Amino acid sequence: MSTRDRAVDPSAGPAEGAADEQQALLANSAVMAAGTVVSRMSGFVRSALLAAALGASLHADIFTISNTVPNMLYILLAGGVFNAVLVPQLVRAMTDDADQGEAYTNRIITLAALFLGVVTVALVALAPQLMSLYLGDRYDEPDRTAHLQSVIDFARYCLPQVFFYGMFVLVGQILNARHRFGPMMWAPIANNVISVAVLVVYLFAFGPARGAESTAAFSSGQELLLGLGSTAGIAAQLLILLPYLRRAGFRYRPRFDFRGTGLSHTLRLGLWTVLFVVVNQVAYTVVVRLASGGTADGGDGTGYTIYSSTFLIVMVPHSVITVSLATAVLPRLSRYAAAGDVGQLGATLSANLRTALAVVVPFAAVLPLVARDLAQVIWGHGAAAEQFTRYAPSLALFGPGLVMFTVHYLVLRGFYALELTRTVFYVQCVVATVNVVAALLLVRGTDAAGTSPALVLAYATSYAVGAVLSYTVLRRRVGRLETGRLARFVLRLAVAVAVSTAVAGVLAVLLGQLADDPGWVVAGLRGAVVAAAGGVTYLVTARVFRLQEVTTVIRTVTRRGSRTPQA
Repeated sequence: MSTRDRAVDPSAGPAEGAADEQQALLANSAVMAAGTVVSRMSGFVRSALLAAALGASLHADIFTISNTVPNMLYILLAGGVFNAVLVPQLVRAMTDDADQGEAYTNRIITLAALFLGVVTVALVALAPQLMSLYLGDRYDEPDRTAHLQSVIDFARYCLPQVFFYGMFVLVGQILNARHRFGPMMWAPIANNVISVAVLVVYLFAFGPARGAESTAAFSSGQELLLGLGSTAGIAAQLLILLPYLRRAGFRYRPRFDFRGTGLSHTLRLGLWTVLFVVVNQVAYTVVVRLASGGTADGGDGTGYTIYSSTFLIVMVPHSVITVSLATAVLPRLSRYAAAGDVGQLGATLSANLRTALAVVVPFAAVLPLVARDLAQVIWGHGAAAEQFTRYAPSLALFGPGLVMFTVHYLVLRGFYALELTRTVFYVQCVVATVNVVAALLLVRGTDAAGTSPALVLAYATSYAVGAVLSYTVLRRRVGRLETGRLARFVLRLAVAVAVSTAVAGVLAVLLGQLADDPGWVVAGLRGAVVAAAGGVTYLVTARVFRLQEVTTVIRTVTRRGSRTPQA
């Protein structure tokens, strides 16, 4: 029996059944995690080449903001519905409908394609007005006319990504609902490969942006190569998924009979999720606008390129562990919710929360110790060779925010499984409000160089509030989340992480005295030794404190690693 089709043995006791279930979830997660690891590694190469080509100042922010906005708009317009609402609805349709949900799925695809197509055309036409929302007032001044035009040109090349992002996530969620978890996690590698190729061509054709070029606008040829190359990568990851629909037993046939088919229930649930995303994206728009001001005057400021690049690094354990766990567990949580078994829903969610924290917390703790070395290895090349130290403070400060975001993210899966999308909206209103207020206050109280670190602190503060609030509300709703067991686990985890971080910290101080200004190779070796020392110490202390979640993750990864991954 394959892992994805495996069920918990009904003859097993409660503890054995829960262990089998968690092992099955981890095995499914391991398939997705493997694809995510490869994708993130190729993403690091892309990030390094982007810094080498464009630097970390105004020149880089022009492209980075323009290329990020399509993803933000996709999330605003459809992402929340596709990611959170559709999986439970697809699972219900597959379970309850005579055709295993085929007609429902065909209607969803048809409706989504029509909606995304029309919206994408409108966004391209309104690119100048749209981009003005994400840029600070400095871009309206006469000496920034060329820079503003570059932003608009890039936006027109990149905004078609909204359609491809939407259809990629929709197709991926259809595959997830059919327990085909691998393709969606492996497909983004194609995007990164194309992006890397585009950046290599760019470096050969135009060279790195050094000196005055680091604050200059782009030429039309540069805009064409980077803009269309970025969109081609997003299109490729969608096209790669399409053959897997047929392998999963699904044949797409356009359906336009939308009335009286159950879509109204999906859209009602989606309404609150759309409002949730609107609130979230309003907050993020404020963040991007504040970040754009950090580099608008040139100089040594930190802006959106640094904020988003460091965010990419800290999202690695989130993407590898948390997203994989959440994606694998959501269909199961949805089945428990449909059956009214909220007790099992809470227990399953709590187990996944402990598993995620067992990986995320030690990563967040060791991150400040290796932040400077890691920044030099990834971004200390080409145009950013003299600017890599600007990345280190933001990178170090993102650790606590990652832990808080992990808790919040996983708890929300429980709300979505229970179809409590309105509750999620209210919780996110609080998170977004805290983020906006904290960002405005912290950025106002610092200089241009402190812009990105200030925004990172605002992010951590908002999700600390969100984690506490979402957990408290869900616990009241389901009756229990094994809070006592979670608290005991967190206490033992904190001790294990404190010991491992102390060992890594002492070693970092000793190695730091050997070379004040090493090259990137030495910096990489030093950071790797410090991280390895902390990791090994953590594994030992985890065994001493009987953190079974750690040993389970290690056993699952090593077992899966001995096999050939199947998409």
